[in-house]
Amino acid sequence: MKKKIILDLCGGTGSWSKSYKDAGYEVINVDIKRGLDVRTYKPPENVYGILAAPPCTMFSLARTRVKAPRDFKEGMELVIACLNIIWECRYKNNLAFWALENPMGYLRQFLGKPAFTFDPCEFGDGYTKRTDLWGYFNKPLKIKIPKNKKFPSISDFTGSGQSIRRAITPPKFAKAFFRANQ
Repeated sequence: MKKKIILDLCGGTGSWSKSYKDAGYEVINVDIKRGLDVRTYKPPENVYGILAAPPCTMFSLARTRVKAPRDFKEGMELVIACLNIIWECRYKNNLAFWALENPMGYLRQFLGKPAFTFDPCEFGDGYTKRTDLWGYFNKPLKIKIPKNKKFPSISDFTGSGQSIRRAITPPKFAKAFFRANQ
């Protein structure tokens, strides 16, 4: 029996697809740093599911601190490339799920209201970072958090590698998403 194929578009560290890989799925991490560019990638047949996490650089509300001006056209280039792969896979076969992730920000002005919004602490990861998901997927189950419990914001994290840590999909959210979408 063939392994189920999961595409991890703009997958960086592979943290979102890790549970799939650990469970024996064939995971293809399409990331420029791994030698695969979503703008030119041709997906295989029979893709089972797609996780897409295009960079948030141009859509981030925090961009006001950056000297370079916001460029939505540049930001949308990778979002559109991810959507093109999703659409191509859907045309060819019946995807079980697909999801596109980005921190809450200006991407909503292009993709509309997300299907799901979460904070990592709602899955047991110890910080907040409002994050949107668009797509066709089963919603992962959030945990109950005491009303008086406070969590630090991801923006409070500083030091070397700060931007890399901020970009990594929260591991407990990733596991919850996997449980809901196997």
